[in-house]
Amino acid sequence: MSDAISVLIVDDHPLLREGLGEAISAQADMRVVGEASNGREAVDAHVRLRPDVTIMDIAMPVMDGVTALHEIRREQNNARVVMLTTYKGDAQILRAVQGGAAGFLLKSTLRKDLLDTVRGVHMGQRRIPPEIAMELAQHMGQGPLSSREMEVLNCAASGNSNRRIAEHLSISEETVKAHMKNVLAKLAANDRTHAVTIALKRGIITI
Repeated sequence: MSDAISVLIVDDHPLLREGLGEAISAQADMRVVGEASNGREAVDAHVRLRPDVTIMDIAMPVMDGVTALHEIRREQNNARVVMLTTYKGDAQILRAVQGGAAGFLLKSTLRKDLLDTVRGVHMGQRRIPPEIAMELAQHMGQGPLSSREMEVLNCAASGNSNRRIAEHLSISEETVKAHMKNVLAKLAANDRTHAVTIALKRGIITI
């Protein structure tokens, strides 16, 4: 067992952790060394257990998986982390790629892809499902929104007019219009409503 791939499982749903644990423990070449239910616990457990592979959900309470990934990789830059996702947009996925995620597992294909992904990542491969790779490629040429553009878009998503957004952010109405114009261009949106819809779908903003 000393040569078995050690795996840390991180998800806020106990039943999913249990299912993953059973599937992994049934393999002769793998063993579960620990579990965590949020990103903060994951960072602490990773420091303590030093697993070969970590499987971690992207969306969790206390600390999300992408933030935890960045902290884990900051502490151990060769850590191999597979992000678990229902895949509801490319924004968090892109952050995870930039943070050094070794791979992704779609919850819809877990049963089929789990074991091959763990083994592949352990061998140094990067495992990205075709659905995610295609979505990332589609948006790769678009620049990220600036922090101010994000603020403007979030205000617009809450139904605020340009004047209200200007007052809230202490900037001029013309500046709001300029930022919104950039947002529309970067998201390839027809108007502000379309921009909000795209941003929500891609996970750039949440309401």
